[in-house]
Amino acid sequence: MNTLVLGALSIVLFFLGYQLYGRKIEKLYGINPERKTPAHENYDGIDYVPARHWFVLFGHHFAAIAGAAPIIGPVVAVAIWGWGPSLIWIVLGCIFMGGVHDFGALITSVRHKGNSIAEIGGVVIGKRTRILFSGFIWMTLILVVAVFVFFSAKTYVEEPKVVIPSLGLIPIAMVVGFMLYNLRLNQVVTTLLGLMLMTALIFLGSYFPIDLGNKGLFFWTVILLIYCFVASVIPVQILLQPRDYLCGLFLAGGMIFGYSGLVLTHPQIKLPFYISWKSVAGMLWPLLFVTIACGAISGFHSLIASGTTSKQIANERDAKKIGYGGMLMEGLVAILALLAVLAGFREHSTLSQMLSKGGPGPIAAFSQGYQEITNPFFGAFGGVIAVTILNSFILSSLDAGTRIGRYITQELFGIRNRYIATLIIVVL
Repeated sequence: MNTLVLGALSIVLFFLGYQLYGRKIEKLYGINPERKTPAHENYDGIDYVPARHWFVLFGHHFAAIAGAAPIIGPVVAVAIWGWGPSLIWIVLGCIFMGGVHDFGALITSVRHKGNSIAEIGGVVIGKRTRILFSGFIWMTLILVVAVFVFFSAKTYVEEPKVVIPSLGLIPIAMVVGFMLYNLRLNQVVTTLLGLMLMTALIFLGSYFPIDLGNKGLFFWTVILLIYCFVASVIPVQILLQPRDYLCGLFLAGGMIFGYSGLVLTHPQIKLPFYISWKSVAGMLWPLLFVTIACGAISGFHSLIASGTTSKQIANERDAKKIGYGGMLMEGLVAILALLAVLAGFREHSTLSQMLSKGGPGPIAAFSQGYQEITNPFFGAFGGVIAVTILNSFILSSLDAGTRIGRYITQELFGIRNRYIATLIIVVL
């Protein structure tokens, strides 16, 4: 069997899931396009801001929920248990669990004034639940932000070619946001301009890598924490929304080239379908479902859906596209990562060695596989684009996670000042 068959079958199943099961869930929630959303009712110009178009918000939501997990998880799972169980879990998990979870979290928050899941828990269950849930989420987000900052800074040190395209996206996004919301320019023209500038930055970064040597990790960590602070306190339409929108489109473009590469190369599968129920890493049940969380179903998505997305959605009719559709899009990312590994490795021992302690790791494995399938389009640039895609995912989850951490801090401790609340998250 070749990877093209698996990719095509997965896309068809996701399409059917969206059209049939997604529609059923939409009816279950009684979507009403006439009902005002929190973005309009609670508009404040900072957090509650209706997106200019649902596709802009889709880009933010998709980029924010993805992170690195839907790429790293499948790569690791294929090496431990085989590609068969991994693929089956991704497809079934997305359609019947992850999509429903994300859609439900989004519309539930929209119906509760854009409040977080913890606040809603307090209303539905009780005050003690709100405190416990908020405390757990708060501590989790601090860890998530810390991990994302570390991995992003580490990527800048190990792959200095991605520094310019990754950080250069920030001023480009601010320009695009200004053009969309202040100048009210044509969305298509503005988007194309932003994407062209992003593409130029990739080539610029390849020719002018920024290597800071031994001090790079500390320096980039500080820079990223400063970015987190700024991104969390300024109005969403200035940076967060347009940055994630462009990032989401860039990632979607990377997926299109990846799947198109399968059509042209259709590499044969050499890695095993199934390896073992019990491995050195642990049992298939339940560890497969922990290893591949993002990409099938992830509780972190409910924080994004009820944190930033619910405060920006302009109409309830867009909830299915953004919530359910965003989860399926992430599933396609996970499947592409899985197929890239199948295409890039002929021997299971080679993949295992790469993922072993002291080896290059799953990011390098994905980069190698992505370069293999996109070679007809990008040649040697395929690996750079793969790492840039991954780092863009991480940054999107990082800034959204910091902002949600600020929301939870304000809710949990009653801090009204958003600057102080954000500073607590960044410092911790």
